[in-house]
Amino acid sequence: MKKLFRSFGYAFKGFGYAAATQLNFRIHLIATLTACLLGYALHISAGEWIWVMLCVALVISAELINTAIEVLTDLVSPEYNAKAGHVKDMGAAAVLIIAIFALGVGLVIFLPKIITLVHAA
Repeated sequence: MKKLFRSFGYAFKGFGYAAATQLNFRIHLIATLTACLLGYALHISAGEWIWVMLCVALVISAELINTAIEVLTDLVSPEYNAKAGHVKDMGAAAVLIIAIFALGVGLVIFLPKIITLVHAA
């Protein structure tokens, strides 16, 4: 049981490291908070919440994996190396693709509700 609790501690430590050192991670956390506040304010359905939660999990997870790739790449290749740069670029591209998907889902869920509110006002 002690090992289990320790593993959670390591996970929170990794989350904290990303939050403290990665600007893009903090931007994604702000986007998460914004999506959750919008979802609450606009009374999105349970199905829409599932999509929002999936997008949050995907984006945050991808950003954490990308950060891990960057830290490891810097460790094994402290000097400039073109292949190391490609590895980091591909990690960033994966986050970008997932973030674009999340933005699209957000637009599909939130935009019609916002437009309806604007027209009702």
